[in-house]
Amino acid sequence: MTFLVGLPLTWAITATAGSGFLLFGYDQGVMAGLLTGDAFTKTFPEIDTTATGHGSSALQGTVVAIYEIGCFFGALITLFAGERLGRRRCIMAGCVILSIGAALQASAFSIPHMIVGRIVAGVGNGLNTSTIPVWHSELSKAESRGKGLAIELAINIFGVMTAYWVDYGMSYVDGDAQFRFPLALQILFAIVTFLGILCLPESPRWLIAHDRHNDARHVLWAIQPDACLISEDDLVVSTDVAEITKAIVEGKSASEEGSFMDVFKNGPQRFLHRTLLGMGGQMMQQMSGVNLITYYNTVIFEKSVGMSHNLALLVAGFNGVAYFVSTLVPIWTIDRLGRRKLMLFAAAGQCACMAILAGTVADGSHAAGIVATLMLFLFNFFFGVGLLAIPWLLPAEYAPLPIRTRSAALATATNWIFTFLVVEITPVSIDNIDYLTYVYFAVFNFCFLPLIYFFYPEPRNLTLEQVDLLFTGEKVQLHWHPSMGTAGDSNRRIAEAQKDPESTNVQHVE
Repeated sequence: MTFLVGLPLTWAITATAGSGFLLFGYDQGVMAGLLTGDAFTKTFPEIDTTATGHGSSALQGTVVAIYEIGCFFGALITLFAGERLGRRRCIMAGCVILSIGAALQASAFSIPHMIVGRIVAGVGNGLNTSTIPVWHSELSKAESRGKGLAIELAINIFGVMTAYWVDYGMSYVDGDAQFRFPLALQILFAIVTFLGILCLPESPRWLIAHDRHNDARHVLWAIQPDACLISEDDLVVSTDVAEITKAIVEGKSASEEGSFMDVFKNGPQRFLHRTLLGMGGQMMQQMSGVNLITYYNTVIFEKSVGMSHNLALLVAGFNGVAYFVSTLVPIWTIDRLGRRKLMLFAAAGQCACMAILAGTVADGSHAAGIVATLMLFLFNFFFGVGLLAIPWLLPAEYAPLPIRTRSAALATATNWIFTFLVVEITPVSIDNIDYLTYVYFAVFNFCFLPLIYFFYPEPRNLTLEQVDLLFTGEKVQLHWHPSMGTAGDSNRRIAEAQKDPESTNVQHVE
């Protein structure tokens, strides 16, 4: 049972989901400013790739990227056990495991010790990132689901920005605290997320799928904006319960009694097709080259642009601020313009930024360095607007309830394995082929444009159950058509039905 109802509950859910992704963002950004710090390179000379160091760039890439392997295994744990554990328990377990990993990293004195800590923390983050978007989506109303996830991912980038400024501030501290404090700070965010989840409800869709109908009805009532004015037996709540129950029955009839392999099969509801779209969105997010900048922006500013270490840290901090500001844009546009338009806008802009970045780095002049820095800022703007939140949202929106946990876990695993690829090869690529590194990311972004345009349906303002209708029938519908009924939550559809009984298929539910 929850003590909050209506909009306060919705905001508490969004804040807690955001806290989990703030932790995710902080994890991503924290290593960027530590790799070239005096205390870090003194403790780990094997990965000191600064001008005075003789460390291995390949080993540096492995130490940073091994975190993604932990995240990948965390996503696989969700794939196999997430549906049984439930959304809340998965997230709480992720917070505990991540805290252990953060403690191991903060206390590391050797490369193997650091690697173990990063893997353990990664497992916890993999559990969180596989589950939080699903939990959040299943507790959101159709007309604000995109906005809620956009806020969540904006907080994620606030975490990246926080990491950059913590690194910059600690660069003035002598001794091991220079890198140990930033690594240990992850534990604070994990505790906040754990406590938030402890006080908030389970997904009503998971509850109905596990025959806890009374609990689900209470949660569906509690998340109504006017919950204080209606009862749990209100028509709006009953309609939601009936619609979700119907979707579960249809999903189970299209599957083989909940078989694990359903996610890999196409049938009347195109399970595999929908899973591949979610995985493709996560692949596009990483192959855009964003983590080339997120993990190694300080290295890029020093090696490719020619800045001093202190200036590189400072510019990285301002880059994080600009990145965060860009993520505020989709909060107001994602449910107005839709997912497809923002993704196309981002891919086109990112392609141009990477192409210009390649040319400026190849030029090597001071003026070109200024333009290169501008392109790094601009790339983050395009990414923050269109490819940051949406790939995390689509797996939860596209996948039907019977396979939603497993489909989202596979999409998240795809994200982490491609993140590992990018983070692993970046130091070696910059050392060996320099500006050509940015050329192949420009090509990748260009290729995303036709993929998005021809294959990705628009779920804007549709309930998760209505999204199922886009994938049923002779062919996949890229857009909702009025002949399919009135889009949106039960409140809107009931109002339409009262005005015109022929306009919608909503029925009274006793």
